[in-house]
Amino acid sequence: MSLTDILSPSDIAAALRDCQAPDSFSPKKFFQISGMSKKSSSQLKEIFRILDNDQSGFIEEDELKYFLQRFECGARVLTSSETKTFLAAADHDGDGKIGAEGITCFKYR
Repeated sequence: MSLTDILSPSDIAAALRDCQAPDSFSPKKFFQISGMSKKSSSQLKEIFRILDNDQSGFIEEDELKYFLQRFECGARVLTSSETKTFLAAADHDGDGKIGAEGITCFKYR
């Protein structure tokens, strides 16, 4: 399964366009524009599984900086401050990584 099986390619493209400039990425806004915020918890867990590059069950800071590239190969890398802000917003237990429940929290914001 790929992200485009769950999300519209045009919505993904719009979300990526919105955050092309460094330090313009907002997880909440990205989730809204891409359509992720409208997906069910099970669909978000599937998206999480696709985004979890090493299939560890978590998205660590090193993986998170390449978040946009998981949606499109040519997308930019998140800046250090964007990565830290995203991690802080979704890492509910402070262990430095995001579990599937961390991604689903953006559905309800």
